Amino acid sequence: MSAARRACLAAAALALAGTAFAHAMLDRASPPVGARVAASPARVELWFTEALEPAFSSVKVLDASGRQVDRRDTAFDKSEPGHVTVSTPLLAAGRYRVVWRAVSVDTHTTSGDYTFDIGP
Repeated sequence: MSAARRACLAAAALALAGTAFAHAMLDRASPPVGARVAASPARVELWFTEALEPAFSSVKVLDASGRQVDRRDTAFDKSEPGHVTVSTPLLAAGRYRVVWRAVSVDTHTTSGDYTFDIGP
């Protein structure tokens, strides 16, 4: 096999390997990870590095006691496939935990959580 052909095959293998290991990771959030916000957010928004599979992905907002406090209306943005939101009622001052599970369209699963605080 020629050196040029081996180089092409190696480049193709590396490209496929990068694709095979792609996972939807949390890119940014609103409220931001670890933030303190002055007022209750109307919704929690998450942006992931990959498009999500809505049927298998989820976002929950929990209060300090672990009770789910969001409106259970998770929505996936069709125009921005890695963007997901869930609305919240008026939340009292305190610490909240956002728990997420992301299944990318290539079926890789990631999950995580973060907190934000409401108050002065």
